[in-house]
Amino acid sequence: MNKLLLYALLVIFFMSLHALQTDEELAMHSLFNAKHALNRATHAAAQETDALKLAEGIADLDPEKARAAALVYLQENLRLDSSLVPLPGSFLQAPVELVSLDVIGAEHTFPYLYQQPLYDYEVTLKRPGVVMLVRLEYPRIYRVMNPITWVVKSSAELVM
Repeated sequence: MNKLLLYALLVIFFMSLHALQTDEELAMHSLFNAKHALNRATHAAAQETDALKLAEGIADLDPEKARAAALVYLQENLRLDSSLVPLPGSFLQAPVELVSLDVIGAEHTFPYLYQQPLYDYEVTLKRPGVVMLVRLEYPRIYRVMNPITWVVKSSAELVM
């Protein structure tokens, strides 16, 4: 009887460990997917040039087009609706919070040091660019570990 009880407890223990390992692995894949999606969004936004300034020989971004492109790419890559709530089939379950979306244009002097001390992020831009930070929550599967929330950060420069 004692061995049977010990065996049952060991099975429960090892199943919990397996669930924890699976949840951690899926969390890392979710973080990588979110980071890649954010990188794509900032890169797309950094390609939205201001045609009028470009005609004058000034390489600059169109802030409205850049913001719109960043949000569209973020929505498409993370499968979100227009209010950043996950669509059915998305790996996320909680809404994504847009922490910061800054378009750094030619009005700044370059190299430009962008700082976001609240989130411990800084980047030096050599040309006009886009910086984007989003907060997202990992949808745990087994509820073995504590909730995980990340602030994912990305930046991209205008490529000429």
